[in-house]
Amino acid sequence: MFKRIKEDIATVFARDPAARSVIEVIFCYPGLHAIWCHRIAHFLWCKGFKFLARFLSHINRLFTGIEIHPGAKIGRRFFIDHGAGIVIGETTEIGDDVLMYQGVTLGGTSLEKKKRHPTIGNNVEIGAGAIVLGPIRIGNNVRIAAGSVVVKDVPDNATVIGVPGRIGLGFSAEEIRKLEHGKLPDPIADALQFVMKEQEKLHKKIEEIERKLEEMKK
Repeated sequence: MFKRIKEDIATVFARDPAARSVIEVIFCYPGLHAIWCHRIAHFLWCKGFKFLARFLSHINRLFTGIEIHPGAKIGRRFFIDHGAGIVIGETTEIGDDVLMYQGVTLGGTSLEKKKRHPTIGNNVEIGAGAIVLGPIRIGNNVRIAAGSVVVKDVPDNATVIGVPGRIGLGFSAEEIRKLEHGKLPDPIADALQFVMKEQEKLHKKIEEIERKLEEMKK
């Protein structure tokens, strides 16, 4: 248990340059408190103490502003930065080394008692205000831009941006880790830019053909 707590604290230092001391991290990071409380609630949930687990998660939400259903499965080195307004549903599964910012929703799209929330892979970053809905799979090494709405599966090593989320590929895990939100690619904008360049080339070729035809007439 203490080994896991030390790992959580180390994760904060690795993910947040604003962290200055262990004391500050322990007492001033609601995201960390939410994770610790969730582990207890999840343990109780798995042991059949459903009401106690739900009540503890309710207290957790009141103190941290982060709502994590005790049934959600969360991996190691999970870090919530800022954290206010985060909602993680009951059948959500989160892998290792996931970073999540404020206002994220991992929500369900069904009223049936079955898998209805997302499965998040390893080394995923989810930007502020992003919404991921339904029993979809988000692959490893994925980066979801702030404010995006994701309702379909996302393959490994992809970036997602926009409403609805559009997928761009071709980034290594290291590039994804370093990529800034302001530098995220926009697949639609890139496609439009490509079309415009091709159109410009065709226009020049047509002008050249017309010029040669005029010369032939002379």
